[in-house]
Amino acid sequence: MPELKRPDGAVIHYEMVGEGDPVLCLGGWGTFCHGNTAGLPFGLTEHYSVILMDYRGLAESTDNPDTPISMRVYADDAIAVLDALGLKNVHLLGMVGIGACVCQQIAIMRPDLARTLVNTGAWATMDPLLEDQLRLFLDIHRDAGWATFQRLVCAYSFSADYYNANAERLIGPQGPWRELQGKIDTHARFIDASIDYDVLEDLKQVQTPALVMHAPLDTITGPRTTKPIEEALPNATGFVMEGAAHVLAGKDQRSRFSQRLFEFYAQH
Repeated sequence: MPELKRPDGAVIHYEMVGEGDPVLCLGGWGTFCHGNTAGLPFGLTEHYSVILMDYRGLAESTDNPDTPISMRVYADDAIAVLDALGLKNVHLLGMVGIGACVCQQIAIMRPDLARTLVNTGAWATMDPLLEDQLRLFLDIHRDAGWATFQRLVCAYSFSADYYNANAERLIGPQGPWRELQGKIDTHARFIDASIDYDVLEDLKQVQTPALVMHAPLDTITGPRTTKPIEEALPNATGFVMEGAAHVLAGKDQRSRFSQRLFEFYAQH
């Protein structure tokens, strides 16, 4: 699989799946690489060329712990991948958490790369509640272990109906956030970059057409943190995904999201 060596020695693993106009799709504390494309929006790889990557320090990507971390570092890695592929005018699809932030940062830094910007489960500036939640997740991971951390984050991230129907499948070593097993240092760097992230004013200069999803049941990055993104971006459209929590889950929600996503892409 393709790898890209960065100036600080970190090696970034990336993949391309499908054919069509390019879409960079980034998620939260995990990866869509290594056969994990089932987590992508329905139909995405059937209609688009989808670029995926492991964040530095996660899965097959390595990190340099001496490099001061920031969301810009993760964005620089993604930009380097897009540049290595010779791509311009890319749909930036940030699916939850740092993936959304990295896509924002790319649109700010390299408008030539940004055809569109899509955000779910996002923030553009930190408030005390979100900071405490993120620090708590890291503290639980460090002090109580990965399995307890996974249970806590799953309880926060899925709607009650979905969690109750799927708890046995969600919880366990093959469940969500499995990539962070044994990766406490990587997790800590994700949190450091997240807490320091503040680009709300910068977004006001981004002319990229944007679509921002608001999830009413999201107790981490709900409308409290996503509405300001929509309001800051000059060419943003927001939409409410009724019944959605932090993670889009279940056939109905994911189908509705894919439909709205493809409608947006058809316009741009």
